Parts: sequence; structure tokens; C-alpha cells
Amino acid sequence: MAISKIPSAGFQDNVKFRNIIINGDMSIAQRGTSVTGLGNGDNGYHTCDRWRFGEGGTPTYVFSQSQSTDVPSGQGFAKSLKMDCTTAQGSLGSGTALRIQQRIEGQNLQYLKKGTANAESLTCSFWVKSNKTGTYTLEIADADNSRFNSKTYTISSANTWEKKTITYDGDTTGTLDNDNSYSFVLHWFLGAGTDFTSGTFSNGTWGTTVDANRASSSQVNLADSTSNEWYITGVQLEAGETASDFEFLPYDVNAQRCLRYYEGGDDNSVTFGKYRRFCEVLADGNTSRLKIFSGSFSVIKRATPTITLYAGTSFTTSNRISRYDASATTETVTSISSKTANAIGTYLNVSTTAGAGQTYQFNYEADAEL
Repeated sequence: MAISKIPSAGFQDNVKFRNIIINGDMSIAQRGTSVTGLGNGDNGYHTCDRWRFGEGGTPTYVFSQSQSTDVPSGQGFAKSLKMDCTTAQGSLGSGTALRIQQRIEGQNLQYLKKGTANAESLTCSFWVKSNKTGTYTLEIADADNSRFNSKTYTISSANTWEKKTITYDGDTTGTLDNDNSYSFVLHWFLGAGTDFTSGTFSNGTWGTTVDANRASSSQVNLADSTSNEWYITGVQLEAGETASDFEFLPYDVNAQRCLRYYEGGDDNSVTFGKYRRFCEVLADGNTSRLKIFSGSFSVIKRATPTITLYAGTSFTTSNRISRYDASATTETVTSISSKTANAIGTYLNVSTTAGAGQTYQFNYEADAEL
């Protein structure tokens, strides 16, 4: 039987990793699917992997965040990220900000040729929904060169999923570092005080970062009522001046990309990985040092991570390990020897003398987030 050559056009929708955003469909949420009480001092990652809550100033607003099943109909998405105001702040302080962010490694951005005459344009597309109609700001910040470019989008119909597409010119000033630190940060502003809105709005022009120019003076304040909610999914950032269809990745591929930055959870809640490990008191007479068995991470981390160990009957007590027997006696871990981006380490050092020949177990959380 003759084998026909398949034209290259037949592969036009093949995975090319054109989407710079990781977990843009919000399908991975290792830390949990919901959290409450987000406000002052709660910058960081809470639910959907790679999506960071960012506050500024000393806000009095409080939000809950969740991985939601409310999604645009017929678009292939199963999950979204939801922000829900639970304590309102009608008037934001001058230095107050409310943002959802994604930070991107410089080494993943080199093909954009930023800082050269051939700098690529960037197009960001996403689905968004809120009861709060009006003007919102999306900023691309260049952390390496203190530069930024902000543009607006409008939510026109309350409680209706809308697709937004925003294109940014290429920036011929400021090359990006070719390393594993973050070079770009995307900021979806959900609220901004006058420190961010009182200047001349960037409105699509790259320039040196000036806080007063970063957000539109018409920026919505999502924190002004406990009735306010905001959802986002299908986020794609790609080179060029047009938005292509969202690049769906297999679940395991998306999970592997997220695991580069964070690996954690307990045996009962994590759906794509089990993180229980064992260690044993060495036979060399040093009963305060325990050898770790199979300490390799499931994915090499972005950098040597911060590791938290968990023990106890529910594996929630931090920095302790549990004896692997009916007693479940716990020991406090004082340090970990030889941590790397590849493995938890070689040994656990404990504060008291462990039982000779005893085996212990623990769960762990490895955080190498940007």
C-alpha cells in the first residue's frame, strides 16, 4: 500500500507551545480549589497554579478566590479563576492596588527579541466575566528594565462571558535577561488607587515605569461591593498581532509545566502526583540523621525550592516527620542536607535522637515560584 505524504497544513493546529502563559485554562490547582480572607499582606499563590494574587498598600478589602466551573459555553474550557469580594472598600487608598498576575521567566521570552529593532508584537486574549461593567487595565511589565505598557479592555455586559483581545507593540528598548528569574509580569488590575491612576496613562506606549501612569483613571474598583465577582479563563499570550485559538494542552503536559514551580499537597487531595516520602535512621550510629529514600522531585524545579515537610495523622503538622508504625511518633526536622532543584535532599536532621533502625514518613511541599 502506498503511503501518502500528509501536507504540512494538516498539522497547523498541532501543539507548538505558542502560548507564553502557563495554566491559562485554570485546570491545575495543586494548593486547593478555594481560599478565603485574601487582603492586606496576602500577596502570593493560593489556588490555580501560576496565578498570583497581588495587593498593594494597606487595603481593607477582603476577597475569596476559587477555581470555578463557571466557564464560557461551547469554548472547551472546564475551569476558571474567580475573585469574589467578601469585605468591601468603597474608596481605595492612594497606594492601594488589587491585581491578578502571572510572572514569566526571561529564558522563555528570548524569541520575542525585545530590545532590538526586530522586537515582536504581543497579543493577549482571554475570556472574562463580571457583574461590574466598565474599564479595566491590563499591564505588561518588564521587570528587568523597569519598563511597562498598559492598555484597557471593557466589560460591556454584566454577568456575561466576553472574549477580549489586546495587542501590544514590540519594545525596541531593553533586552530581557536570559535566566530563570521573572522578566515579564502581566497585571490584570481589578482596582487601583490614585498613585497608579493620576498620571498620563500609558495607553499602549512602552516607557520607563512610572506608577502614576500604569492604570487607567477610569479603572473599575472591584472591591466597592460585596456583590462583585470577576472570572477569567482561556488566557493566551503570543507573539504577533493576531490572536489564535486557545492552545489546549493535555492535562499531564499542563501539570508538568506547573510542577516546575510548585509541587505539594497530601496523599488524599492531589490528583496527578503523590508526594509521600520515607526516610530511615542510618546504621552509622548517628541517630539524628535520617537518609531520604527516593527524594527526587517529579519534575526538575525552576530553582532550589523552599521545602516544607508535613507529618502527623493528617499530614498537616509542618517541619515534622512521623514514624512509620502504629505509634506514628513524630520528630522535629531542624534542617535538610543537600537540597537541589532535582531532589528534596540527601538527609533529614532531627532535633532529638530517633529510634535506631526506625523508618519515618512525611509529605512535602516544594516551592520554587517566581
